[in-house]
Amino acid sequence: MTANDTTGRLDEALARLHTTGPERLGRLTNHAPMVVEALAARGRAGAVHRWLDLYRPKLEDFPRRVAPVTDGNWREALGDPRRAADWIDHFSRALAERPWRAVLAEWWPRLLPGLYGGSTHPVIRLGHAVRALGQEENEPRLTELAHALGYWAARHHPVEGIVTLPGADSAAAALDAVPPAEGAEGGFPTRLAAVRRLPGWAGDVSDPDTARARLTELVRAATHRYATHGHGEETMLVHAATAPNAVLRTLDALPRAMWVPSLRVAWTASAAVTAMYAPAEAVPWRSPGSVTAEDVVERALAHGDEHVIKLTDTALDVGDEQALAAALRAVELSEPLAR
Repeated sequence: MTANDTTGRLDEALARLHTTGPERLGRLTNHAPMVVEALAARGRAGAVHRWLDLYRPKLEDFPRRVAPVTDGNWREALGDPRRAADWIDHFSRALAERPWRAVLAEWWPRLLPGLYGGSTHPVIRLGHAVRALGQEENEPRLTELAHALGYWAARHHPVEGIVTLPGADSAAAALDAVPPAEGAEGGFPTRLAAVRRLPGWAGDVSDPDTARARLTELVRAATHRYATHGHGEETMLVHAATAPNAVLRTLDALPRAMWVPSLRVAWTASAAVTAMYAPAEAVPWRSPGSVTAEDVVERALAHGDEHVIKLTDTALDVGDEQALAAALRAVELSEPLAR
C-alpha cells in the first residue's frame, strides 16, 4: 500500500518544514519531515497539512550558523550539534552541484559509523528522504536530503568497545539473546554508553544480496518483537525497527559495496536499542484479525503520535499479520498527539 503523491502536498509540507530546525529543546528530534513523507507514501497526502498544524507547537526555528563546513574542515565539525545549520548548508551546496546519489555515496561511509547519534533519528529521516526522491526529484525533496544528511553529520556518534557475544542463526533469536545494558538509565546517549555486550549476528556475511536479505529479516524480526516487547518503552523501542528499515530503504541508492557494512551497523543499532529498553518479559501478541493495512493507517493517523505513524509505516513494509499487530500495539501504548 504505497502511493505516489501527485498533489504536491508533501512538497509544500517539506518547504514549510525547511524553515525549522532538526531538533527542539536542544535534544529532541523534529519528526515532522519523516511523518509527512510517511503519510504521503501511504496515500494520506490530504492529511499532511492538518497533521502538521497539530505538530507545529513542537517545532523550533532554523538554528543559527557558526562557520561554513568545507572540504578542508569537515572532520572537525563532524559530531558537533552546534554546527547543524552549517552542515545543512554544506550539503545544500553539494546537492546543487552534483547528483544526489553521488553525494550520498560519498558521505554514507563517512556517516555510517555514527548512525547512533540523535537516537538514530538522522538516518531514519534520511531513509524517508531517499524514498521521496525515488518517487520524484525536485527542489523540496533535495533540500530534505540536505537537511537529513546535515542532521546526521551534526549528531554523528560512533559506538566502540562492544564485546561480541555468541550469536544466533536468526535475527529474531539474536534479538532475544541481547542482554540488558547494565545500569542503563536516563536519556539515549547515557544508556548507549552502558551497552557493552551484544550478540553477533550476520557477521559472516560478505555478499551484498545476502546482506539485503538479512537486513530485511532484521526489520521483520524487530517489528514483530514490538508486538510482544513494546511495553518496555513504547517510544524508544520503535527505533529497533525503524532505524534498520531506513538503512534498508536506502540500499538501492548506494553502491553495492556498502550494503554489507550497512547491515552490520544496522544490526548493532537495533540490538543496542533492544539492550537499552527491552522489558524482562514478553506479552503474547494479539492478532488484528480482519483488520486491513488501510485500517491500521487510519488508526495511526487518528492517534497522531509521530512514532506510531512511523512504526506503522515500517509495519506496512513488512506487511504480515504480526507486523500489523505491532502497529496497533503502538497505538494502544502511546500517548496520542494533542489536538
